[in-house]
Amino acid sequence: MASAHPTPANPTPAKSTAPSRPRLQERYRTEVAPALQAELKIQNRNAVPRVTKILVTMGVGKSIENRARMDQAARDLASITGQKPIVTKAKSAISSFRLRQGMPIGLKVTLRRERMYEFLDRVVSIVIPRIRDFRGLSRKLDGRGNYSFGLSEQSVFPEIQLDKLEFVQGMNITICTNSGTDKPAEALLEKLGMPFRR
Repeated sequence: MASAHPTPANPTPAKSTAPSRPRLQERYRTEVAPALQAELKIQNRNAVPRVTKILVTMGVGKSIENRARMDQAARDLASITGQKPIVTKAKSAISSFRLRQGMPIGLKVTLRRERMYEFLDRVVSIVIPRIRDFRGLSRKLDGRGNYSFGLSEQSVFPEIQLDKLEFVQGMNITICTNSGTDKPAEALLEKLGMPFRR
């Protein structure tokens, strides 16, 4: 007996729902990793240097005097990273600064995987070029293949609305890699677009 609802001769193929990789992650996979493997003469592809995580921290010591500074910094850091920050607290009391143990003094976000690549792409292609009188980043790493640099104000990120900015707040960004030593990590970061001084 024929079906009441025959199947179309040429059914429309289902669209793929798999999310696309961030632009920088795809460039690492197709361009940067193969180039590093050849340049560093690495046999095992899994041993090629890669970014493992990015830490973004803000020291908000002035929130001791003005709680609003911590609230704004938390909102700004969430907007910049797309992730809710963790509040860091004082480990010990310092009476001269009116600091008690356990008081909130900073914020921290740890980025991994896609969000990490999206953030690094924005920093390299949008944020750093907006820094006034920028002359390149220092090439000094920490000896273990990790790289840190600071930004003096959050307003260089396009996510920050300048008309709503009440306090200028700096931050520190640490890019962690799996290389274990500085030279391979520096080569990795340079190929990912970090504008080091020549």
